[in-house]
Amino acid sequence: MQKVFETMVTRKNDEAVSPVIGVILMVAITVILAAVIAAFVFGMSGNVSKTKTVAITAQKVNSDLITVMNSGGNDAGSLVYMNMTTTPALTTCTPTTGACTVTTGMGSLKITPNIPVGTSINLVPATAGAYSARTQMVVVGGFVDGSSQVLLDTYL
Repeated sequence: MQKVFETMVTRKNDEAVSPVIGVILMVAITVILAAVIAAFVFGMSGNVSKTKTVAITAQKVNSDLITVMNSGGNDAGSLVYMNMTTTPALTTCTPTTGACTVTTGMGSLKITPNIPVGTSINLVPATAGAYSARTQMVVVGGFVDGSSQVLLDTYL
């Protein structure tokens, strides 16, 4: 009888609660990790804005003239204005429609309303012959939703 009692007392039970606790902990960690990743992904996607598609081309005609054309694109209809800057600085432009206004101190022109699709404007430098060297041309477009985006950044 004593042998039976000793066997019962010293016998280990390997089938305790630990496998159940292990599964619960793994499920809990998976759920928490999924929630953290989802919060990060959905929180970050709200700040991303859609890139607008508008094709603007520029061509240096001679040392005193650059021609800029609006070639259209998916978002050309929502384009409200364009700011054009050249280095060396420009002073005047001659649009077929709309108006050009010089932004003081920056040597850039604001075209309002924007150039209609298929039409172009001529840009003239502040000093004669200034476009004979390499000229940087930057066009920034403003859209109906209030956003702005660089439409062209090139050297001519």
